[in-house]
Amino acid sequence: MVNRYKIADKVVEVNSIYAEVHKYCVDYQTDEPADYSVYTTQEDIYFEREKSVHKDEIEGIPTRQFSDSYLEELAVYRKIAEKMIDFDTILFHGSIVALDGVGYLFTAKSGTGKSTHTRLWREYFGDRVVMVNDDKPLLHIAHSDVIAYGTPYNGKHRLGANISVPLRAICILTRSIENHIESITRNQAYTMLLQQIYRPTDVLKMAKTLELVDRLADSVKLYRLGCNMDISAALVAFKGMQ
Repeated sequence: MVNRYKIADKVVEVNSIYAEVHKYCVDYQTDEPADYSVYTTQEDIYFEREKSVHKDEIEGIPTRQFSDSYLEELAVYRKIAEKMIDFDTILFHGSIVALDGVGYLFTAKSGTGKSTHTRLWREYFGDRVVMVNDDKPLLHIAHSDVIAYGTPYNGKHRLGANISVPLRAICILTRSIENHIESITRNQAYTMLLQQIYRPTDVLKMAKTLELVDRLADSVKLYRLGCNMDISAALVAFKGMQ
């Protein structure tokens, strides 16, 4: 099956085995000419299955059984992420909210509460807040600013929108009894930034990715937030990042 989708201002033609990936991306469908194409094969699906099994082994959990069509969705986004590096755009694992049209990205180790924290923003600020992407946004890194894009790959709760916003800050989330936020240096944030980006296996693409991470760290403000998941954490975070 073949369809075109506009993701992060680039049009990708997706050639797939199964129809599910096209249902997943339907909100991004376009008739515009393609900037690039991705193709999936059964070998790509096998690769994603092996990655999943390996991850479960590392985490010490029973091996999860995923359908081929679901694994193809992962394969398609992997290929998109690889190609978008050529356009100075990287996939970042985190949750982005936009308040009054400005984006704030929260990232952390899995299970820390990124989605819970951005839900607090939506509850506290109401209609002023839009969820951009709750899982795997794309970040276009220019030389002076960063634009965050919603994508179809927005988490298990499908929270996100087909929009783009300027990214003001990246905030590393930690658990704490008391809510507090501090500005951190590029060196303090760098390890987490590297952990949370998509890292290609191709040497040249990885070199370009590292260059983009350097520019990202220089282009947005960086913070560490300790929070207790009370709704007041949203206000503490917002005020601290102004």
